This record gives sequence, structure tokens and C-alpha cells, in this order.
Amino acid sequence: MEQQNENIIAAIDVGTTKIAVLVGRKDSDGHIEVLGYGRNESKGVRRGAVLNIEDAIKSIGNAVAQAEATSGYKITEAYVGIAGHHIRSQQFTQTKNRNSANDAISRDDIDYLIDQMREMPTEMGEEVLHILPQSYTVDGEHEIMSPVGMYGKQLSGVFHIIFGNTAAANNLRQCVERNGIKVKGLILEPLASSAAVLTDDDKELGVALVDIGGGTTDIAIYKNGCISHSKVIPFGGNSVTEDIRRGCNILERQAEGLKVQHGSALVTGDLENKAVTIPGSNGLKPKQITLTMLANIINARMSEIITIVKHEIESTSDLKSLGAGIVITGGGSMLPNLIHLFAMHTGCEVRIGTPNKVIIKCEFENVTNLPSNSTSIGLLMMGFENSQNGTEPELHIDTTVEDTTTTDETEVETEENDTDENSPKKGKVFQKLSNVWNGAINWATDVEDKQL
Repeated sequence: MEQQNENIIAAIDVGTTKIAVLVGRKDSDGHIEVLGYGRNESKGVRRGAVLNIEDAIKSIGNAVAQAEATSGYKITEAYVGIAGHHIRSQQFTQTKNRNSANDAISRDDIDYLIDQMREMPTEMGEEVLHILPQSYTVDGEHEIMSPVGMYGKQLSGVFHIIFGNTAAANNLRQCVERNGIKVKGLILEPLASSAAVLTDDDKELGVALVDIGGGTTDIAIYKNGCISHSKVIPFGGNSVTEDIRRGCNILERQAEGLKVQHGSALVTGDLENKAVTIPGSNGLKPKQITLTMLANIINARMSEIITIVKHEIESTSDLKSLGAGIVITGGGSMLPNLIHLFAMHTGCEVRIGTPNKVIIKCEFENVTNLPSNSTSIGLLMMGFENSQNGTEPELHIDTTVEDTTTTDETEVETEENDTDENSPKKGKVFQKLSNVWNGAINWATDVEDKQL
């Protein structure tokens, strides 16, 4: 087995329901070829956060072993996705008063602003994951995307800063590193998913990316080509499964099987008079669950999640300003009729996003076809981008910044703080239930993708 080299990059998506590992290589035409793929059930992770170190280490190790076997490369370092409810974002403005308006603005001036953002104090127990430039202002001229080469005395920049809990980040790093893999950088998962499924036109027109995973629903909103808002909601496909389990009083694997095989986000006419029989065991009688009842349970929870997503979008922008609408991805996006439910609640154009097949070359079946792989594909893409630019994904900037100016004055202004907590009211889920059964039965259901 060959050792991983500078032309080979690995990406690890540590999700609540699955671990996905990709090994890729970029060719001279800029295409990324997927050389290896590993996937394993995720254990020890809940809602994007590691809760059991040993279980998570084993889950990651199994997926890594598969990726190494299929690629023929020993993985020694990787870019790793991070999510969880501890993620928060905030907008800041940084200003630099330059010595002379007769000298053109250089990359050093930009780096100085970003370096000041990096040095700003964080809340206790937090670290900066990403510093993302939004736009610049030169002597009162706003909305400048690239000020390098322009002339001006005062330069200001608006930055989208993404923070994460240091303990959560360290737990994730430990799980990867104890498998003998160096963490090249942590990348926020909705940013990775956006890289995989959104086009530059989408971001320019305005778009909301909604990645529905097993434990979280991740949101990234873009306007004028730049990210303007990001949020991680601690509810996803597993919340739906849990509602089905509790509402029907069945086992979790049975609830997951019902959701994947027969679930619908809307109660439609074709579901009437249809039911699924769950075989009985251990002396228990078989149980019948109507598809209408199942759809009602799913609809209640998904409607609450969409309501939170809508609130997050409206907190920073008008829904009508999203020219490219809403793009849903992740395993949860494959739920039948979910597009229509999103459209009903938001009034926006909605579509499912899958990884960009123009950029990605892959011989592994369904790797690029499934929305559940958007994050891992995006991690691979962002890994190559950061490696090529000589930058680390935590900051998306050069880590070496030199500025010999001693007379410049800087000031920082906070523009937006998105720390509001929003939680669905679980009681609503059961208002639509017509019956509650008691007892437990064994019904083995083989589920292909548990992240739905």
C-alpha cells in the first residue's frame, strides 16, 4: 500500500448516522478523481458531537480501512468536517487607516485586516473555525469584492466569523488522530456541502443551502456570491425516526425502516387505505400501521424543522431575495414529497442538490449520485482548494502575516450575532396521532441509507 502524498487528499465526514471517508486526486484539468471510498455506521456521535470517544474511534477506523483498501493508499492526514449545535457565527467589520492614499492597496493590507480578526477575543471555550471575507469598503465606496490595486486612505472589510466549541473540536480531532491520521483542518460541514452542490450563479443570485443529516440540519445562506449566514440546528432525520418510534411504540430500527421504505413528508391521496403490517414475535400480535398515520408523524416534525429554517433565513434576508431559491441536500432530503413541503412553507423554489458531476470523477456506484455524500465530496473539494492556495481551512487565509506599519489605527464593529436558540415543541408531533400502541416486537429491517 502506497503512502499518501501531496497529490492525494483524504476527507472524513463524521456524521451522526454514518462515517464517510474519501481519497481523491486532482488531475491537470482540475477534475477530482475519487480513488477510494469508505463508509461505516457511526457510533458514539450524537447531533454532530462526539459523546463516546472509543466508539467514534472504532467507527472512523473502520471507514478509513475501507477507503485505504479501495484506494491503495495509506491515509496519514485528512480534512475533517465539523458540525453541532455549538457552532455559531457573527459578522464583524475591521478598518485600517493607511499611511498614504497614493499607494495602491496590496494583499498585505487585506492580510492585516484578517490577521486582526484572527486575534480578536472569543467567548470562553471557543475557537475560530473560519474567517470568511464578505466585502470591502475603500474611502466610503462600498461593496468592493477585490480592493487590491485600488487607491484609498481607509480600507474596511466585513467578515463572517464562524466559531466552534474548543472541547468539541478537540474531541473530534482526537478520534481522528488516534487512528494515526493528522487533522489537516476542520471544515464546517454546511460550507463543504455548499462547495459540492452550489454553483457560482446560485451564490450570486442568492440561495439557502439546507443540509438535512441524521442528527443536525445545517444552513448556509449566500448573497452576492458570499456567505451571509450559517447555522446548525440540532434536529434531523433521527428526530423523525424517534417520533415514529414513540408514536407507534416500536423499535428504532423498525421506525427507521418505516421511514425509509414507506415515509412521506405529505399526506397524499395515494396513501389512503394502505397499511404496513409489522410481524409479531415473542407472543405479541402483528401490528398494522397506516401510511396516512406515518405521513402525519413525519409531516409534523419536518414542518417544525422547516419553520426553524425559515426563521433563520428571515433573520438575515428576505425569502424573495433568494433568486436561486432553497437547495436541500443530505440524506434527509431524499424523503418523498419533502420538496413540496418546503415550497408550501417558504413560498420559494426548492430543489435537491447532489454533488457536481462535472468536477468529480468517480467509479464507485452512487457516491456522487446521493445527496447524503454532499458533505464528504465538498470536504474533498475544499481540501484541494486550501492545499492549492497554501491556506488552512480554519481561516481560509495565509497564516503568515507581516505588517511593518506602526501608525495604522484599527477598530472592530460587531454587526450581527446569531446565538438565538430555537427548538421545536415536541408535543406537536403527537397531536396528529390517531392511536398509540403498546408493546415491542422484533422486526428486522434492512435499511440502505440510515441518514434519511
